[in-house]
Amino acid sequence: MLRTCRVLYSQGGPSAGSWQPLNFDGGAFHLKGTGELTRALLVLRLCAWPPLVTHGLALQAWSRRLLGSRISGVLLRASLYGQFVAGETAEEVRSCVQQLKTLGLGPLLAVPTEEEPDSAAKTSEAWYEGNLSAMLRCVDLSRGLLDTPGPSGNNLMQLKMTALASTRLCKELTSWVRRPGASLELSPERLAEAMDSGQNLQVSCLNAEQNRHLQAALSRLHQVAQHAQAQHVRLLVDAEYTSLNPALSLLVATLALRWNRPGDGGPWVWNTYQAYLKNTYERLQRDVEAARRAGLTFGVKLVRGAYLDKERAVARLQGTEDPTQPDYEATSRSYSRCLELMLTQVSHHGPMCHLMVASHNEESVHQATKRMWELGIPLNGPVCFGQLLGMCDHISLALGQAGYAVYKSIPYGSLEEVIPYLIRRAQENRSVLQGARRERELLSQELRRRLLGGGLKVHH
Repeated sequence: MLRTCRVLYSQGGPSAGSWQPLNFDGGAFHLKGTGELTRALLVLRLCAWPPLVTHGLALQAWSRRLLGSRISGVLLRASLYGQFVAGETAEEVRSCVQQLKTLGLGPLLAVPTEEEPDSAAKTSEAWYEGNLSAMLRCVDLSRGLLDTPGPSGNNLMQLKMTALASTRLCKELTSWVRRPGASLELSPERLAEAMDSGQNLQVSCLNAEQNRHLQAALSRLHQVAQHAQAQHVRLLVDAEYTSLNPALSLLVATLALRWNRPGDGGPWVWNTYQAYLKNTYERLQRDVEAARRAGLTFGVKLVRGAYLDKERAVARLQGTEDPTQPDYEATSRSYSRCLELMLTQVSHHGPMCHLMVASHNEESVHQATKRMWELGIPLNGPVCFGQLLGMCDHISLALGQAGYAVYKSIPYGSLEEVIPYLIRRAQENRSVLQGARRERELLSQELRRRLLGGGLKVHH
């Protein structure tokens, strides 16, 4: 059966001939207007300035006091917000997505939610229920954005687990999951049964309040996954800190038992794997095999990771082993191994395995496209690429114009909701922002060419 699937994939794959790497030289910038490129260059230069990222929230508050909310808001909309956010209303989001569609790119919507553990308002059940409503609306918006499904036949959205289940609960679950011989009370099978039945769940390692919250969180996750499948929207679960990820993986495994069954068009729930963690390759191997044994479809979003500085600081503070790779080169080797593992799985198991290559790294994207060609994986198969909206357009546009399925991670919402979210994401993605030097250089070159060369270059 696997051999037959491989043959079918090879027949649908790239045409014969030598593989030609894509050019990430900014040539695809001709698809964008001069104003867009100018804003991108200015914003990316600002984001590469460490004090702005470190003190972003304080600077935002200072700007509002000095300039007033209206002028401060206008400046933000013309800069950070305009570069990285789709808009506030459904109409603005649709307009942004239509622009992406003309460029050969698809949307990966993200609801900007930020739990604040010290805030009673942002840790109450009412807050999580409000997030549930926002997630359900995001499902509807994701489904309604395009007349037809996305470039790879998928409608996708991001799901942040800690918007529906508290970080305190996730830390408590993680502490138990990590113990040798962890209780069967916390098996995905038992949680899935409770999620399906809605019956009261009692886990002995949790107190009464935590048990109630776990039951409510399972109900919220069930509602989102059920609605997403009904609307043909796949959920890509965000990875978070190592203190939470084992609990998040448990919840993803719980959802997978119900929503990633073969024959249902899945996988509907994907997990995110962070290559900068030392144990990621082994965990990915284990999860691939577990899904295969259970006969489940399997979806993976592969990233390098965004919490490096915080993870190392926490390890030093607690006197524990640093969970991260020792340097960028080791992280890249880890990413390459994980990528090879998943591409091989896709080539052998076809639509049972889906992969998003979520990377801003040119070498990783080159590796992925070359191996897709070598393995006979078609461009419209279950492999897609992902980058952040407003960043890495020299890679995204080149991929999209070549026919690959490419998605842009798109937050949306009001200034008050999104700017704190963006600043925190910038703090977590410092290395990505500071490493965007090549993109800034390509933007500068294209703008100089337009200003000095007299117009747009015609590409044939």
